[in-house]
Amino acid sequence: SSSSSSSRVARRERDRLDAATKGAATRDETRAMTTPAAAVSALALFQLADGGLAEGTANSYYATLFLFVLSAPGLYSLVKRSAKSKITRKTFELDGPKVPGAASQDEIARDVGAFFRRNNYVVADAGEVITFEGNIAPERGTAAYITFCVLIGLLCIGLVCSIALPGGDAWYALALASPLSGQYYLDNAGRKEQVKVKMVTSDDDTTVDITVEGDAEEIERFRRELDLTPKGMVRVKGILEQA
Repeated sequence: SSSSSSSRVARRERDRLDAATKGAATRDETRAMTTPAAAVSALALFQLADGGLAEGTANSYYATLFLFVLSAPGLYSLVKRSAKSKITRKTFELDGPKVPGAASQDEIARDVGAFFRRNNYVVADAGEVITFEGNIAPERGTAAYITFCVLIGLLCIGLVCSIALPGGDAWYALALASPLSGQYYLDNAGRKEQVKVKMVTSDDDTTVDITVEGDAEEIERFRRELDLTPKGMVRVKGILEQA
């Protein structure tokens, strides 16, 4: 009887120690989960993948961690940069007045001016360098593209958080915030834009260089509409053009 009583006492003592140990572990986990979600989820995934999981499972965790690292940091800069101009400068080369069949410098200048007038630009300064000024309106297609990119990024973050943090599939609700990125672009992308154009004829009148400085998308449109070739490059006709 005395031996049986001692066994019960020892068993109760072990149970109490186990409960205390589990309680401490639970408190440690709770404290870890209250830190910022982004840092904890990445660290938790790495620990899960590196903590002796089966090879296939570990690879899945590493892949998910890669998605998180790829998506999370770039979302903010994507949205912020979408409303700003990317200023660049390009030089295009045309045949000069001495080349048979080439347009004169006046004709080239008229074509350049006509392009900017069609796109609602006005001449702000006319000197050696001509400055065109116009209002750029945000494009709904660009807003939809930004929204889609942010949606995919937030879904990746939701996937990481659903694995590494409490809450499960509720983390996918982050994707509901993606339309705000498109709205931010529409609210902030409208701006006044300047494009500077300078034309220089070579000494022997065989070439005319057109240097354009402004928004990269506007310069690309300028190149396509006037069918220009960047200086130093050779334009190769496509199959349909050769036919």
